[in-house]
Amino acid sequence: MTDYLTQARELFPYTQSLRRDFHMHPELGFHEVRTAGIVARELQALDMEITTGVAKTGVVGLLEGGRPGPVVLVRFDMDALPVTEETGAAYASTVPGKMHACGHDGHTAIGLTVAKMLHAQRAELAGTVKFVFQPAEEGTCGEEIGGNEMMIREGVLENPKPDLALALHLWNEKPFGWVHVAQGAVMAGAEHFKITVTGRGGHGAIPHQTVDPVLAAGQIVTALQSITSRNVAPLQAAVVSVTMIHGGETFNVIPPRVELEGTIRTFEPAVRETVLRRFDEIVGGVAAAMGCTTDIKVKRLTPAMINADEIARRVQEVAQRTLPEADLDTSGQLTMGAEDMAFLLEQVPGC
Repeated sequence: MTDYLTQARELFPYTQSLRRDFHMHPELGFHEVRTAGIVARELQALDMEITTGVAKTGVVGLLEGGRPGPVVLVRFDMDALPVTEETGAAYASTVPGKMHACGHDGHTAIGLTVAKMLHAQRAELAGTVKFVFQPAEEGTCGEEIGGNEMMIREGVLENPKPDLALALHLWNEKPFGWVHVAQGAVMAGAEHFKITVTGRGGHGAIPHQTVDPVLAAGQIVTALQSITSRNVAPLQAAVVSVTMIHGGETFNVIPPRVELEGTIRTFEPAVRETVLRRFDEIVGGVAAAMGCTTDIKVKRLTPAMINADEIARRVQEVAQRTLPEADLDTSGQLTMGAEDMAFLLEQVPGC
Protein backbone atom coordinates (compact mmCIF):
# COMPACT_ATOMS: atom_id res chain seq x y z
CA MET A 1 0.00 0.00 0.00
CA THR A 2 1.27 3.46 -0.91
CA ASP A 3 2.49 5.59 2.00
CA TYR A 4 0.71 8.79 1.01
CA LEU A 5 1.73 10.61 4.19
CA THR A 6 5.43 10.13 3.43
CA GLN A 7 4.83 11.18 -0.15
CA ALA A 8 3.01 14.33 0.99
CA ARG A 9 5.87 15.23 3.32
CA GLU A 10 8.36 14.83 0.49
CA LEU A 11 6.26 17.17 -1.65
CA PHE A 12 5.83 19.76 1.10
CA PRO A 13 8.34 22.25 -0.42
CA TYR A 14 6.31 22.12 -3.65
CA THR A 15 3.05 22.68 -1.78
CA GLN A 16 4.46 25.52 0.31
CA SER A 17 6.01 27.25 -2.69
CA LEU A 18 2.74 27.17 -4.62
CA ARG A 19 0.68 28.32 -1.66
CA ARG A 20 2.94 31.29 -0.97
CA ASP A 21 2.98 32.26 -4.63
CA PHE A 22 -0.84 32.19 -4.77
CA HIS A 23 -0.97 34.14 -1.50
CA MET A 24 1.23 36.89 -2.91
CA HIS A 25 -0.88 37.17 -6.07
CA PRO A 26 -4.55 36.96 -4.97
CA GLU A 27 -7.31 37.22 -7.56
CA LEU A 28 -11.01 37.78 -6.94
CA GLY A 29 -13.81 35.54 -8.17
CA PHE A 30 -14.06 34.97 -11.93
CA HIS A 31 -10.75 36.85 -12.35
CA GLU A 32 -8.38 34.04 -11.29
CA VAL A 33 -6.52 34.24 -14.61
CA ARG A 34 -2.97 33.90 -13.29
CA THR A 35 -3.96 31.24 -10.76
CA ALA A 36 -5.83 29.21 -13.36
CA GLY A 37 -2.84 29.47 -15.69
CA ILE A 38 -0.55 27.95 -13.07
CA VAL A 39 -3.08 25.21 -12.35
CA ALA A 40 -3.38 24.36 -16.05
CA ARG A 41 0.41 24.35 -16.45
CA GLU A 42 0.92 21.97 -13.53
CA LEU A 43 -1.83 19.58 -14.67
CA GLN A 44 -0.52 19.59 -18.24
CA ALA A 45 2.92 18.66 -16.90
CA LEU A 46 1.24 15.50 -15.57
CA ASP A 47 -0.14 14.69 -19.05
CA MET A 48 -3.70 15.11 -17.85
CA GLU A 49 -6.59 15.83 -20.17
CA ILE A 50 -7.56 19.35 -19.11
CA THR A 51 -10.35 21.80 -19.86
CA THR A 52 -9.91 25.50 -19.16
CA GLY A 53 -12.34 28.41 -19.15
CA VAL A 54 -15.08 26.51 -17.34
CA ALA A 55 -17.21 29.12 -15.53
CA LYS A 56 -14.86 31.76 -16.96
CA THR A 57 -11.64 30.75 -15.15
CA GLY A 58 -12.24 27.22 -13.83
CA VAL A 59 -9.94 24.33 -14.74
CA VAL A 60 -10.85 20.63 -14.91
CA GLY A 61 -8.30 17.82 -15.17
CA LEU A 62 -8.88 14.08 -15.65
CA LEU A 63 -6.53 11.46 -14.23
CA GLU A 64 -7.24 7.94 -15.48
CA GLY A 65 -6.26 5.13 -13.15
CA GLY A 66 -4.70 1.87 -14.26
CA ARG A 67 -7.79 -0.15 -13.35
CA PRO A 68 -11.54 0.35 -13.82
CA GLY A 69 -13.47 1.94 -10.99
CA PRO A 70 -15.60 4.91 -9.93
CA VAL A 71 -15.22 8.51 -11.02
CA VAL A 72 -14.26 10.61 -8.00
CA LEU A 73 -14.55 14.40 -8.28
CA VAL A 74 -12.24 16.42 -6.04
CA ARG A 75 -12.87 20.15 -5.89
CA PHE A 76 -10.54 23.00 -4.88
CA ASP A 77 -11.51 26.70 -4.86
CA MET A 78 -9.10 29.39 -6.09
CA ASP A 79 -10.50 32.87 -5.36
CA ALA A 80 -9.37 35.48 -2.85
CA LEU A 81 -11.27 38.17 -0.93
CA PRO A 82 -11.45 41.98 -1.24
CA VAL A 83 -9.47 42.43 1.98
CA THR A 84 -6.34 44.47 2.70
CA GLU A 85 -3.64 42.26 4.19
CA GLU A 86 -1.86 43.56 7.29
CA THR A 87 -0.15 40.37 8.49
CA GLY A 88 3.40 41.49 7.79
CA ALA A 89 4.22 38.04 6.41
CA ALA A 90 7.18 37.75 4.06
CA TYR A 91 4.79 36.34 1.46
CA ALA A 92 1.97 38.86 2.09
CA SER A 93 -0.31 39.95 -0.72
CA THR A 94 1.31 42.22 -3.28
CA VAL A 95 -2.09 43.36 -4.56
CA PRO A 96 -3.68 46.24 -2.62
CA GLY A 97 -7.18 45.45 -1.38
CA LYS A 98 -6.99 41.73 -2.17
CA MET A 99 -5.97 38.86 0.09
CA HIS A 100 -6.25 35.11 0.46
CA ALA A 101 -7.98 35.37 3.84
CA CYS A 102 -9.99 32.15 3.60
CA GLY A 103 -7.36 29.58 2.71
CA HIS A 104 -8.11 29.10 -0.98
CA ASP A 105 -4.42 29.60 -1.78
CA GLY A 106 -3.81 26.55 0.39
CA HIS A 107 -6.68 24.63 -1.17
CA THR A 108 -5.32 25.18 -4.67
CA ALA A 109 -1.79 24.21 -3.64
CA ILE A 110 -3.11 21.09 -1.91
CA GLY A 111 -5.11 20.17 -5.01
CA LEU A 112 -2.04 20.34 -7.24
CA THR A 113 -0.05 18.32 -4.71
CA VAL A 114 -2.75 15.64 -4.63
CA ALA A 115 -2.66 15.57 -8.44
CA LYS A 116 1.11 14.96 -8.34
CA MET A 117 0.76 12.23 -5.72
CA LEU A 118 -2.01 10.35 -7.49
CA HIS A 119 -0.34 10.72 -10.88
CA ALA A 120 2.74 9.00 -9.44
CA GLN A 121 0.53 6.11 -8.30
CA ARG A 122 -1.87 6.09 -11.26
CA ALA A 123 -1.14 2.46 -12.16
CA GLU A 124 -2.55 1.44 -8.76
CA LEU A 125 -5.66 3.62 -9.01
CA ALA A 126 -9.01 1.96 -9.66
CA GLY A 127 -11.11 4.54 -11.48
CA THR A 128 -10.82 8.16 -12.57
CA VAL A 129 -10.11 11.28 -10.54
CA LYS A 130 -11.73 14.46 -11.81
CA PHE A 131 -9.83 17.49 -10.49
CA VAL A 132 -12.03 20.59 -10.39
CA PHE A 133 -10.37 23.94 -9.66
CA GLN A 134 -13.26 26.32 -9.08
CA PRO A 135 -13.51 30.11 -9.34
CA ALA A 136 -15.71 32.41 -7.27
CA GLU A 137 -16.57 30.41 -4.17
CA GLU A 138 -16.79 33.59 -2.10
CA GLY A 139 -19.85 34.95 -3.89
CA THR A 140 -21.38 35.75 -7.23
CA CYS A 141 -18.88 38.57 -7.86
CA GLY A 142 -21.34 40.56 -9.95
CA GLU A 143 -22.66 37.53 -11.82
CA GLU A 144 -26.09 35.96 -11.43
CA ILE A 145 -24.60 32.86 -9.77
CA GLY A 146 -21.34 31.81 -8.12
CA GLY A 147 -18.57 29.55 -9.33
CA ASN A 148 -19.81 26.14 -8.21
CA GLU A 149 -23.29 26.63 -9.61
CA MET A 150 -21.89 28.06 -12.85
CA MET A 151 -19.54 25.08 -13.30
CA ILE A 152 -22.49 22.72 -12.82
CA ARG A 153 -24.51 24.63 -15.44
CA GLU A 154 -21.57 24.38 -17.83
CA GLY A 155 -21.38 20.59 -17.51
CA VAL A 156 -18.76 19.80 -14.88
CA LEU A 157 -20.90 16.86 -13.74
CA GLU A 158 -20.82 15.27 -17.19
CA ASN A 159 -18.17 13.58 -19.35
CA PRO A 160 -17.54 11.72 -17.14
CA LYS A 161 -20.28 11.87 -14.54
CA PRO A 162 -18.83 11.54 -11.01
CA ASP A 163 -19.99 8.81 -8.66
CA LEU A 164 -18.95 10.79 -5.60
CA ALA A 165 -17.43 14.17 -4.77
CA LEU A 166 -14.91 15.33 -2.17
CA ALA A 167 -13.68 18.73 -0.99
CA LEU A 168 -11.78 20.17 1.95
CA HIS A 169 -11.46 23.41 3.89
CA LEU A 170 -8.53 24.63 5.95
CA TRP A 171 -9.54 25.80 9.43
CA ASN A 172 -6.92 27.93 11.17
CA GLU A 173 -8.88 28.20 14.43
CA LYS A 174 -7.90 24.60 15.15
CA PRO A 175 -4.45 23.27 16.04
CA PHE A 176 -2.19 21.55 13.53
CA GLY A 177 -3.19 17.91 13.09
CA TRP A 178 -6.93 18.39 13.64
CA VAL A 179 -9.08 16.71 10.98
CA HIS A 180 -12.85 17.05 11.02
CA VAL A 181 -15.03 14.67 8.99
CA ALA A 182 -18.70 14.60 9.99
CA GLN A 183 -21.83 12.92 8.72
CA GLY A 184 -24.89 14.98 7.84
CA ALA A 185 -25.12 18.77 8.02
CA VAL A 186 -21.80 20.58 8.43
CA MET A 187 -22.16 24.10 6.97
CA ALA A 188 -25.12 26.46 6.80
CA GLY A 189 -27.09 27.68 3.83
CA ALA A 190 -26.67 31.41 3.18
CA GLU A 191 -28.73 34.32 1.88
CA HIS A 192 -27.61 37.86 1.06
CA PHE A 193 -30.17 40.55 1.79
CA LYS A 194 -30.37 44.20 0.82
CA ILE A 195 -33.00 46.54 2.30
CA THR A 196 -33.68 50.07 1.09
CA VAL A 197 -35.64 52.12 3.64
CA THR A 198 -37.19 55.22 2.08
CA GLY A 199 -38.59 58.16 4.02
CA ARG A 200 -38.49 61.91 3.46
CA GLY A 201 -35.26 63.78 4.04
CA GLY A 202 -34.75 67.20 5.51
CA HIS A 203 -32.68 69.33 7.82
CA GLY A 204 -31.56 67.71 11.05
CA ALA A 205 -32.75 70.76 12.99
CA ILE A 206 -36.37 70.22 11.93
CA PRO A 207 -36.81 66.42 12.15
CA HIS A 208 -40.57 66.77 12.64
CA GLN A 209 -40.82 67.78 8.99
CA THR A 210 -39.09 64.59 7.84
CA VAL A 211 -39.83 60.89 7.79
CA ASP A 212 -36.55 59.64 9.18
CA PRO A 213 -35.22 56.47 7.49
CA VAL A 214 -32.19 56.44 9.82
CA LEU A 215 -34.45 56.01 12.84
CA ALA A 216 -36.48 53.36 11.01
CA ALA A 217 -33.31 51.51 9.96
CA GLY A 218 -32.08 51.44 13.55
CA GLN A 219 -35.38 50.00 14.75
CA ILE A 220 -35.25 47.38 11.98
CA VAL A 221 -31.74 46.27 12.96
CA THR A 222 -32.85 45.80 16.56
CA ALA A 223 -36.14 44.10 15.71
CA LEU A 224 -34.51 41.59 13.35
CA GLN A 225 -32.63 40.09 16.30
CA SER A 226 -35.95 38.89 17.71
CA ILE A 227 -36.13 36.29 14.92
CA THR A 228 -33.38 34.08 16.30
CA SER A 229 -34.34 34.68 19.93
CA ARG A 230 -38.13 34.34 19.64
CA ASN A 231 -39.05 32.63 16.36
CA VAL A 232 -36.40 29.90 16.14
CA ALA A 233 -36.35 27.10 18.73
CA PRO A 234 -33.37 27.24 21.12
CA LEU A 235 -31.96 23.93 19.84
CA GLN A 236 -32.19 24.96 16.20
CA ALA A 237 -29.64 27.16 14.45
CA ALA A 238 -30.11 30.44 12.61
CA VAL A 239 -28.25 33.72 12.16
CA VAL A 240 -29.54 37.10 10.99
CA SER A 241 -26.69 39.62 10.75
CA VAL A 242 -26.92 43.18 9.46
CA THR A 243 -23.37 43.95 8.38
CA MET A 244 -23.62 47.16 6.33
CA ILE A 245 -25.55 50.42 6.84
CA HIS A 246 -25.28 53.29 4.36
CA GLY A 247 -27.14 56.59 4.44
CA GLY A 248 -26.59 60.31 4.42
CA GLU A 249 -23.93 62.62 3.03
CA THR A 250 -23.46 65.24 5.72
CA PHE A 251 -23.83 65.59 9.50
CA ASN A 252 -26.86 67.92 9.61
CA VAL A 253 -29.19 66.51 6.97
CA ILE A 254 -31.54 63.56 7.44
CA PRO A 255 -31.26 61.51 4.23
CA PRO A 256 -34.24 60.35 2.19
CA ARG A 257 -33.13 56.74 2.26
CA VAL A 258 -30.89 54.26 4.07
CA GLU A 259 -29.56 50.94 2.76
CA LEU A 260 -28.94 47.88 4.92
CA GLU A 261 -27.19 44.69 3.86
CA GLY A 262 -26.36 41.46 5.59
CA THR A 263 -26.69 37.71 5.68
CA ILE A 264 -29.06 35.00 6.88
CA ARG A 265 -27.78 31.51 7.75
CA THR A 266 -29.87 28.38 8.38
CA PHE A 267 -29.62 24.59 8.11
CA GLU A 268 -33.17 23.25 8.01
CA PRO A 269 -35.69 24.12 5.27
CA ALA A 270 -38.49 24.74 7.78
CA VAL A 271 -36.29 27.09 9.82
CA ARG A 272 -35.25 28.93 6.67
CA GLU A 273 -38.89 29.39 5.68
CA THR A 274 -39.75 30.78 9.12
CA VAL A 275 -36.77 33.15 9.18
CA LEU A 276 -37.48 34.53 5.71
CA ARG A 277 -41.18 35.02 6.48
CA ARG A 278 -40.48 36.84 9.74
CA PHE A 279 -37.74 38.87 8.05
CA ASP A 280 -40.23 40.28 5.53
CA GLU A 281 -42.87 40.88 8.20
CA ILE A 282 -40.51 42.69 10.57
CA VAL A 283 -38.79 44.86 7.97
CA GLY A 284 -42.03 45.91 6.32
CA GLY A 285 -43.95 46.30 9.57
CA VAL A 286 -41.35 48.33 11.45
CA ALA A 287 -40.75 50.62 8.48
CA ALA A 288 -44.48 51.19 8.03
CA ALA A 289 -44.88 52.00 11.72
CA MET A 290 -42.20 54.68 11.27
CA GLY A 291 -43.88 56.06 8.14
CA CYS A 292 -41.31 54.63 5.72
CA THR A 293 -41.47 52.24 2.80
CA THR A 294 -39.04 49.43 2.00
CA ASP A 295 -37.61 47.54 -0.91
CA ILE A 296 -36.35 44.10 0.14
CA LYS A 297 -34.10 41.88 -1.97
CA VAL A 298 -33.00 38.47 -0.69
CA LYS A 299 -30.67 36.33 -2.81
CA ARG A 300 -29.89 32.72 -2.00
CA LEU A 301 -26.14 32.15 -2.08
CA THR A 302 -25.89 28.48 -1.11
CA PRO A 303 -27.99 25.70 0.37
CA ALA A 304 -26.81 23.98 3.53
CA MET A 305 -23.97 21.53 2.96
CA ILE A 306 -24.93 17.98 3.87
CA ASN A 307 -22.33 15.20 3.87
CA ALA A 308 -23.50 11.77 2.72
CA ASP A 309 -23.29 9.47 5.74
CA GLU A 310 -21.68 6.47 4.03
CA ILE A 311 -19.07 8.52 2.18
CA ALA A 312 -18.23 10.46 5.35
CA ARG A 313 -17.72 7.14 7.17
CA ARG A 314 -15.37 5.94 4.43
CA VAL A 315 -13.37 9.18 4.59
CA GLN A 316 -13.15 8.82 8.38
CA GLU A 317 -11.76 5.30 7.97
CA VAL A 318 -9.20 6.45 5.41
CA ALA A 319 -8.16 9.38 7.60
CA GLN A 320 -7.67 7.06 10.57
CA ARG A 321 -5.56 4.68 8.51
CA THR A 322 -3.55 7.30 6.60
CA LEU A 323 -3.10 9.86 9.39
CA PRO A 324 -2.68 7.75 12.55
CA GLU A 325 -1.32 10.67 14.59
CA ALA A 326 -4.05 13.13 13.59
CA ASP A 327 -6.75 14.36 15.96
CA LEU A 328 -9.70 12.94 14.02
CA ASP A 329 -12.93 14.69 15.02
CA THR A 330 -16.10 12.94 13.81
CA SER A 331 -18.53 14.99 15.88
CA GLY A 332 -21.47 16.72 14.27
CA GLN A 333 -19.87 20.10 14.86
CA LEU A 334 -21.73 22.70 12.82
CA THR A 335 -20.53 26.03 11.48
CA MET A 336 -22.71 28.88 10.30
CA GLY A 337 -20.15 29.52 7.59
CA ALA A 338 -21.37 28.67 4.10
CA GLU A 339 -19.74 26.77 1.25
CA ASP A 340 -20.99 26.59 -2.34
CA MET A 341 -19.80 22.99 -2.65
CA ALA A 342 -23.31 22.43 -1.27
CA PHE A 343 -24.74 22.91 -4.77
CA LEU A 344 -22.64 20.03 -6.06
CA LEU A 345 -23.52 17.80 -3.10
CA GLU A 346 -27.20 18.28 -3.88
CA GLN A 347 -26.57 16.32 -7.10
CA VAL A 348 -23.68 13.98 -6.25
CA PRO A 349 -23.17 12.16 -2.94
CA GLY A 350 -20.05 13.34 -1.22
CA CYS A 351 -18.27 14.81 1.73
